[in-house]
Amino acid sequence: MVARSGRGPDLEDPMATLVSTLFISLDGVAEIDPAWHFPYFDANMGAAVGEDYEDVDVLLLGRVTYDSFAGAWPDREAAGGEDATFAAQLGDVRKVVATRGDADLGWRNVERTDDLVAAARALKADPEVGKVLVAGSISVVRQLLAAGLLDELRLLVHPVAARSGERLFDEGDAVYPLRLLRSDVFPTGVVRLVYAPGEVPGDAGYEDVVDKVPGAGTD
Repeated sequence: MVARSGRGPDLEDPMATLVSTLFISLDGVAEIDPAWHFPYFDANMGAAVGEDYEDVDVLLLGRVTYDSFAGAWPDREAAGGEDATFAAQLGDVRKVVATRGDADLGWRNVERTDDLVAAARALKADPEVGKVLVAGSISVVRQLLAAGLLDELRLLVHPVAARSGERLFDEGDAVYPLRLLRSDVFPTGVVRLVYAPGEVPGDAGYEDVVDKVPGAGTD
């Protein structure tokens, strides 16, 4: 297990932090196309990804993302290349996969759940878990947002309009107010945005802000 981040025994009813990390385009596409993703992957982005994976106790993944990971990282670990250390980290960490299938998942330290929300609640309440990371897994992130379970939404926004592909936010009635915790701009133009759940800053209409329109209050 990867070392847990500082959770002291003096804390009452500590809850694990549930974090999502996604690569995303300016027009909201989170389904990665290598053609627009890898040209922007530099050392800064690598460091940001490394930070996201620090002190992770559990990876919570959708089946599509899991299959992508399991189809690549075990072989990269075995190959012993420059990415073998990260591949071994992924193999060693506990992985919970949201799936209704019963086929062999074929990687070490992996388990399945057919109730994503219940599994996320259980992980957050587990005193042995400090940080849960959702890597990719668009449908998982949507369900966690809807259930109010996500603590941080970390986006690496690429300076490109992908024009096609699955977007993070689907159509729906609920609004998700977010609070910006951190922003970083990389030399490639990628912007890292870290959000937490927030609140809309009160009710307002045009009449409430008319005095802030450019030129207001001048003769």
